[in-house]
Amino acid sequence: MSNESTKCLIIGSGPAGYTAAIYASRANISPILYEGIMPGGQLTTTSEVENFPGYPEGVMGAQLMDDLRKQAERFGADIRPGIITKVDFSKRPFTAVADDNTTIVADTVIIATGASARYLGLPDEQRYSGLGVSACATCDGFFYRGRTVAVVGGGDTACEEAYYLSNLAQKVYLIVRKDYLRASKVMQKRVMDKDNITILFNTNTLGLFGSEFLEGAHLVEHVGTDKERKFDINIDGFFLAIGHNPNTE
Repeated sequence: MSNESTKCLIIGSGPAGYTAAIYASRANISPILYEGIMPGGQLTTTSEVENFPGYPEGVMGAQLMDDLRKQAERFGADIRPGIITKVDFSKRPFTAVADDNTTIVADTVIIATGASARYLGLPDEQRYSGLGVSACATCDGFFYRGRTVAVVGGGDTACEEAYYLSNLAQKVYLIVRKDYLRASKVMQKRVMDKDNITILFNTNTLGLFGSEFLEGAHLVEHVGTDKERKFDINIDGFFLAIGHNPNTE
């Protein structure tokens, strides 16, 4: 076990973590950054990013995060692989322990651990990740212009994603497991008034299918209390909008 001291410890390596490292390094603070469970964060699982300033032709998510990492390193950030497994914020200076048993004593701690999108838990979700399955409509919706997509969820986020996609896609299915929407009245009216949005109430996703890319979804509709109807829909994109879990563990 080793002990180190630093003016600034950054936990997390997504856009927020790397940006914090760039600013802290340029301020001559010499921060230590631990990359966490997913070096580069959620953007490393995204294909092409077209809405980040400075990349007029777009950039792959993994490349964007690699560029941010190199920029932080250029100014002297100490970027390390590993996970912070234990912290004590009850007294100053703060103490954190990494998974290699290194103890970091820090005057300042920046927590930039981000969040992870919730998935349904279907094996097919991972199979078609980046091949039709996404958890960010604003990130990937552009690729489905004039095509058919589905959004899972019944809250404000799901309705916002469905409405956004309806302005790009030819048709949008909104798959809702309950018999009502939990979204605000304004968002409910917005999706219900959109001609190319079809809301499937009392419906769950059983699985996804497609030879190479996503081609459709197996669904089940619960009819009454003891009946169900299984059916398939043909879709090119499947968007999860059932919330996020903060990476605070």
